[in-house]
Formats: sequence, structure tokens, C-alpha cells
Amino acid sequence: MNAPTTTVLVFSHKPEVREAIITAIGRRPAPDLPRVHYIEAGTVADVLTEADAGTADLVILDGEAQPTGGMGVSRQLKNEIEPCPPIIVAVRRKDDRWLATWSQADAVIVHPLDPISAAETVAEVLRTHARPPARA
Repeated sequence: MNAPTTTVLVFSHKPEVREAIITAIGRRPAPDLPRVHYIEAGTVADVLTEADAGTADLVILDGEAQPTGGMGVSRQLKNEIEPCPPIIVAVRRKDDRWLATWSQADAVIVHPLDPISAAETVAEVLRTHARPPARA
């Protein structure tokens, strides 16, 4: 029997940013949560494909991604995908946290990523927005 996992979609046009996010959060953000399976997306098209497929339990978007930043992608997903998975936006400046209100993100993490803070944020979002169990 396979152990349960949580699928987290991580988007950035820069592989090193995706790697930094994945490394900071780790394979298990909290002992009471399942292990994390990551899907990496390097383009907005990849994000939209995964979001449409409904495979992600959580989406983490790089707010500085090019040519379309994670804030705009967050707003698009929140307005177009039903049900939309929870979204965390990674920003470079603490002062950009206010943009999360506009982007409709569920939470924000700030670069440079502190592994403890990033994992706690992910864990809290996953607990707060857990999908109901599938019915048989």
C-alpha cells in the first residue's frame, strides 16, 4: 500500500528558484502531514495544465517569474479554476506582501526563504485548506 502524499506544484521560470522553494519546504513540512510530491512548472502554460487537471493540493508561485509573475497567475487561477487549490506566492520583498491581497493568494513566503518559516506556512495552508476525502 502506498503512503498518502500531498502534491505541491512549484512554479518559477528559474530552476534555481524552484529548487530553493522545494529545499526550504522539504519532503514533509510537518509531522502530522503526509510526505510531499513536487511537480515543477517552468511556464505559465504548465501551471494552467496542472491546475486544469486538478492534480495539485497546493500551488506555490514565484512572484518574480517572467514573463508572467506569480501574483498575476494566482489571481487568474483563483478566478478561473473551481475548485482552486490553495496558493502561496513567494516574493522577494516583505513590502510586497500586500500584493497577496490583490492576487488572492492564501499565504506569502519571502525570499531568502527560511526553511522553518516556509515549512510552517505550507503546513498551515495545507491544514486550513485540506481537501475533503474522496468518496468511494
